[in-house]
Amino acid sequence: MNDQQHQLSTMARRAVGAGNWPLVDKCAAALIQLNRSSPEGYFLQGLAHKAASRPDKAASAFKKTLAVDAMRYDAAVELAYQYMLSARNSEALNLLRDYATSLDNSPLYLDMSASIYSRLGLFIDAQLLLERAHQLQPRVDIFKAKLAANSVIVGQSGKAKALYTELLTRQPQHQRNHYQLARLQTAHDSNHLTQMLNIIEHNGLMPDKNIFLYYAIGKELEDLQRWQEAFNYYQRAGDAVTSVAEYDVGDDLALINCIIETCNADWLQEHQENVSQASEKTPVFVVGLPRSGTTLTERIISSHSHVESADETFFLQAAVRKASGSNAQGAISPSMIRAAARKKSIVIANSYRDAINYKLGKAPLFLDKLPENFLYLGFIARSFPHARIVHLRRHPMDVCFAMYKQPFFRYAYSLADLGTYYLAYERLFKHWQAVLGERLVVVDYETLVADQVNQTRRLLEQLQLPFEQACVDFDQNTAPSATASSVQVREKIHQRSVANWRHFSRELEPLYNQLKVGGIQL
Repeated sequence: MNDQQHQLSTMARRAVGAGNWPLVDKCAAALIQLNRSSPEGYFLQGLAHKAASRPDKAASAFKKTLAVDAMRYDAAVELAYQYMLSARNSEALNLLRDYATSLDNSPLYLDMSASIYSRLGLFIDAQLLLERAHQLQPRVDIFKAKLAANSVIVGQSGKAKALYTELLTRQPQHQRNHYQLARLQTAHDSNHLTQMLNIIEHNGLMPDKNIFLYYAIGKELEDLQRWQEAFNYYQRAGDAVTSVAEYDVGDDLALINCIIETCNADWLQEHQENVSQASEKTPVFVVGLPRSGTTLTERIISSHSHVESADETFFLQAAVRKASGSNAQGAISPSMIRAAARKKSIVIANSYRDAINYKLGKAPLFLDKLPENFLYLGFIARSFPHARIVHLRRHPMDVCFAMYKQPFFRYAYSLADLGTYYLAYERLFKHWQAVLGERLVVVDYETLVADQVNQTRRLLEQLQLPFEQACVDFDQNTAPSATASSVQVREKIHQRSVANWRHFSRELEPLYNQLKVGGIQL
């Protein structure tokens, strides 16, 4: 690289740091004009395309970088990221593994590679890279925080707790870290609670800026059995989200109504096709409302020697979206459902399998657990005629309250929206029962935790699997879990969460009445 090229590269790198992408693009073009084999020019061009959300052009530029300089690990990782965005997951994974040894002294690309592994659900691979990035730059808080979050997923909660404690020592006002620490431990005293309450009292922030602290305070107050105070903070958190969220529960109702209308018994019969081969692995889909026991059930089933877990993936949703032909961002819409329903089922089947194949090993069955896939059971049944479908059910008040006190579910920030959504969900569940019949294996959470061994035997029998003791001893399963239950899944089965809502019966009375009027048995 001559002096002129070096100056252009330096200018472009500064522009990258400043987010001045037109200047980056201009410098990249100048570098390529000076040298048609300039790896730096193509790499910078790729970064500019990436910033402009042009994945195909970005991928092309990073490929050109590697074509002229195969040692550019930065281009390899950037290309892997673009492949991941396009659901070319196997190609992304192969690139990361090919360049793994080249990243050892680059915290930036160790971190980026770890992020790709995490988004692909390969958290153990991510852990090794995050540990190395943290080792190289132990005082960079973002590396420490990512390592802490991933440590929870891979079952290293002690390490995670220590890392979050370190982070809070350095940044005592950091709300998300307080929330994560509260999730990791059961409060037995008010030390951490007092610290968080003091922050709320003095930070002078608007409620929508205190959301994670509200949830964390509510959780620790609940640990200490200060029920009404806990609910007050959960409510403050939900109200704060609702005040700034642009959410209309009517949109979700329209989607559910469309699914019931479109994915009916006639549609399922009309579109029966030979879409799977005997040699293909059999998927087991575990669905249900969030917080209904799907993670517990996933751990039980995936502890079987014939089953491997793909954990939570969005590949089924992505396959439906792709089949619809829509490039629209945001939630799946009724128009997408109708468009996807007109496509041959093999389109969704192939798209899903192409996305998930990299996660599959030698076991004859694989498990995909994503609660909200209960919306897409029609597409699952049609695209995978041999798939086994498990639907979790939990007491309506317990499952609703469990969602209400988490900062994750768009329809659960207000009791009114939550009740409305639950009633729509109930209609959809009954629809699937009628349409799918015996294909739908229904598991009752309360019965499962009260009679673990017999219910595990029953579940395995319904899935056509022989009983194995490992499914009872699921707490010994060391596989990662990227869910809100990632701490609890390391425990033996228990009944602590059964009827927990009754501690808050007065506060939850509006929800109770709404469900009762809607015909729900409580």
